[in-house]
Amino acid sequence: MKKSFFYLSFLLLFTALSCSGRSSYTPPENTPEEKEDTTVNHLTLLVAGDIMQHGPQINAARRPYGTYDYKDCFAYVKDEIESADIAIVNFETTLGGPPYKGYPRFSAPDDYLKAIIDAGFDVLTTGNNHCLDTGKKGLERTIMMMDSLRIPHLGTYVDTTARKDSYPLLVEKNGFKIALLNFTYATNGLVREKPNHVNYIDTMEIAADIEKAKSMHPDIIIAIPHWGIEYAMTPNAPDVQLADWLLQKGVDHVIGGHPHVLQPFEWRNPETENGGNIVAYSLGNFISNQNKPNTGIGSMVKLQFSKCQEKVVLDSCAYTLTWCSRPAVSGKRNYRIVPVANSDTLLNAADRIRRDNDAKSARRIFERHNKNIKEYTF
Repeated sequence: MKKSFFYLSFLLLFTALSCSGRSSYTPPENTPEEKEDTTVNHLTLLVAGDIMQHGPQINAARRPYGTYDYKDCFAYVKDEIESADIAIVNFETTLGGPPYKGYPRFSAPDDYLKAIIDAGFDVLTTGNNHCLDTGKKGLERTIMMMDSLRIPHLGTYVDTTARKDSYPLLVEKNGFKIALLNFTYATNGLVREKPNHVNYIDTMEIAADIEKAKSMHPDIIIAIPHWGIEYAMTPNAPDVQLADWLLQKGVDHVIGGHPHVLQPFEWRNPETENGGNIVAYSLGNFISNQNKPNTGIGSMVKLQFSKCQEKVVLDSCAYTLTWCSRPAVSGKRNYRIVPVANSDTLLNAADRIRRDNDAKSARRIFERHNKNIKEYTF
């Protein structure tokens, strides 16, 4: 009887242990070692100079029934612009509506903006000395048109709330986050009307903007200042000091404009782990009707980055020269931006002489003052 009771008790205990899972040992599954992510992302950033709209440009683009055609203007550089992951240009006019007019108070047709977008530009800067040319109405209408066509922009704002919500401008592409800053030295004596806001060169405001940009955890911070002395082919001391200050505050690259002529490019400390910093003082005119010496030639600067495990490196930087051919010289119907290196068959003799003179002047300055940045052709 006792043996039967003992045997029954043991059997019940064994069954309970079996049901609880503790009666047998199950070895843990072998988990494969996590592989290190070695994916490398790449980004090409292209920045062009000043896009202007003088009266003769408007007249050349005018077509019957009140339309304007600017396709010829960008036909020979469109492929190069579109090849960049992000292409940026300075929109140095307003979209104030008719009557359309050129210097000194610019107001371009809306078709101009559409052609610029169609050419491949992804971001427009508006913080320049002509942003108030058509007053409060023009500033707000320019922003409205850009928003309606979904083209990101920075530099001017309807009010401080809009600025707070969208500035610095954060652009994301190919796994990169780029914070963009833009500001101007002045607005030709014109005063903004409230509640509009224009980004001026105010170091207290810029310092706060840089800190805000850092808080966005971008991979790259780029400042695009509108500065300098018109038609001077070397930067002045305040611009050099401001560039140094921006880099010290945490900006990675500085790419400027306004002088309407080319100024030197510098690749500082390319041997460092992140590839160093670019300072381009002026990219010159991209398109305009200016005919003073050296104003017909402009440039596009191309920066190429790589990113692996959150480490971003500037791999290369180079510039290419462009020439703005005007109908008054070329005899063609419209203004045309052409690559300097491959434009002989596109230009007549008079245009080639002007192009060659400006190119020689630019290259002479670059040979003396450029640092580590070479010319490329396309």
